[in-house]
Parts: sequence; C-alpha cells; structure tokens
Amino acid sequence: MSEVRERPAPRRAFVGDARAYAARAAAKAIWWGAAGVAARALARPTDVKPPDFVPMAEPPPAGVVRRAWLEAFEKDAADVAAGLYPSMADRRADPVAAVRRTADFMADAMEVEARRRRGDAREVRADAPASYPAYYRQNFHFQSGGWFTADSAQRYETQVEALFAGAAGAMRRRALSLLARAWRARDHRGLAILDLACGAGGFVADLRRAFPRARVIGVDLSPAYLAEARGAAPGTAFVQAKAELLPFASGSFDAVTSVYLFHELPPKVRPVVAAEIARLLRPGGHFALADSIQPVDEPRLARLLEAFPAYFHEPYYAGYARTDLAALFGEAGLWLAGEDRAFLTKAMLFERSADAAVV
Repeated sequence: MSEVRERPAPRRAFVGDARAYAARAAAKAIWWGAAGVAARALARPTDVKPPDFVPMAEPPPAGVVRRAWLEAFEKDAADVAAGLYPSMADRRADPVAAVRRTADFMADAMEVEARRRRGDAREVRADAPASYPAYYRQNFHFQSGGWFTADSAQRYETQVEALFAGAAGAMRRRALSLLARAWRARDHRGLAILDLACGAGGFVADLRRAFPRARVIGVDLSPAYLAEARGAAPGTAFVQAKAELLPFASGSFDAVTSVYLFHELPPKVRPVVAAEIARLLRPGGHFALADSIQPVDEPRLARLLEAFPAYFHEPYYAGYARTDLAALFGEAGLWLAGEDRAFLTKAMLFERSADAAVV
C-alpha cells in the first residue's frame, strides 16, 4: 500500500487591519528614530571626524534615504499580507523594559563615542580568552565589552534599531522572505534550519515564527549573546561555535541563514565560512544571507556606506563592499537563486545543487 502523506498546512495569510499593522510599524520607527536622534545629540559624533576619512561619493539626493527606508516597511508588510510569514509586530513587548534598555543605550552612546575618539577598538583583547579568533577580539561598532559581556548582548537589538530608525527587523527579514518563498510549497515538518552567528536571537525568533514545524538551531561564538538569544527564542537549541568550524555533520541542514556576518569577517575567513555553509547543506538546500548593501547595489547611498566603517569601526567592511558575493559562494558550490534588498540591507538566496554529493 502506498504511503499517504499529509498535505502541507496552508500558510496563514495576514487578514488583520492593514492600517493597524502600518500604525504599529510607524510607532516603532518613531520610537527608535527618536532614540537614535537623542543618542547622536548626546554623543555628538560629527564634532570629531575620523582621521583620514575623506568621502569620495556624493551625498544622497534629496528623498532617496527616506524612500529606501520606507521601502523596508512596505516590503515587510507586503510579505505578511501575502502569508509568507506572520506579523512580527504582533509580538508582545514589555514597555518598561523597552524604556529601560533605551535609556541604557543612550547612556552608553557617550562611552562608545569616547572610545571612538580615543581610537580604542581592541580593549577587549586584554580580557577575552586567546582561544577566540584574533579578529573577533575587538570592539566592533566601538561597543562596550565587544561581543563578550551581557550588557553588550542586551544592548545589541536596541543599538541596531536606533541606528536604522526602527527598520532593522524589516531589513533582515528580506532573507526570511526569500527562504519563505522558496519553501512555500514544502511541508516544513522535519526540516532543519541553522542560523549562523545568531547574535542576540532576533532573527532566530523570526525563523521560529515563520517555520513553527521546522527545527531551528542558533549558533554563535559569544556565550553572552547566546544567553540573550535563549530569552528571545525560548525552546530553541543553541550551540557555541565559530563559523569556520561548526560541530555538525555534513548535509545536516535544509537551510542555513546568516545576518550581518560576512562584513565582519576578514577576507581570508570568508571563503572558509562559505565552504562550511555549503558542507552543512543537504542537496537542494538553501542559504539565505542578509548583509549590508554594497555600493554597486545603490550608488546613490554610497556616501553612507563610506562613512559606516569609519564611524563604527568595521575593519573588514571596505573589503566586503568590493566582494563579489555570487562568486564567493559559487566557488563553494552554491548558486544564486534570488535577491532582494531594502534600505541598507541586501538579501541573497543560494541553493546547493540537488545532485551535489554530501562529503
């Protein structure tokens, strides 16, 4: 007798009030936009320009930044309306905790700016164990504690939302959108997803809500960030490991995702991580990437991209901005299957050939 398989459950379409959804997104954007403005007013980063920073690109034309920012929310809402994933704005937020974390972020912004003016971006090396890669033991974004303290982990989501005026979640969900479209006709039961360099767990929580029947695992090198991620996505399995050497068997996952990882990797490490991702994917599996746009994607925003590594200590960003990502992952055996972008984030979906051998 032939096996009877249950049909995949239909995707839940967003049937709520679209205006209410837009209102929630607008309220979030206003809150985090105001937090970012307040932090800049306190820290005054433009008072002291980074040494040797000479912008080459022209400033963005009037309205371009605002239009690109709005597009992130529009695309996010359209995907919810299409039933690709549920409304992430439906999450219950603790307003008291949000106010407390925002106040902490603004207070820390002055210390971050003081560190930038001192040119101190490696103070964590005195305390971080030498077992961590050298490139990892520094203060990316000049943040207090690097990747190693609980305070840093608790501030991360606040920092990125304030930096991008509330658009951080909507931007990174471009990668979720590509994966959800590729998997729309599939039964998600039994599928396994690995979120690589999961950080504080914001994207892991999105994956759990979008694919509740799949098994999701988060990996990060920081114990502090993993502790924060466990709170963001309870019930998820988390593993401490570095992206260059992951403790999973070849062909263990149907999908791997990464958000804002590759621009923080040295040039020699990027192909190693790309090969490791390809190793973990089953034939026909997908890799969904979300990372910074590159100047070639939107030349009108090139001035912002030039300023980013200078003001936020991103030592490997300039090399990333010139990297041919399709070629990088192509050499690892992954072919480009889709692209999207919103505001300052690009998403790319790669697929491993269905007839690739698992080694």
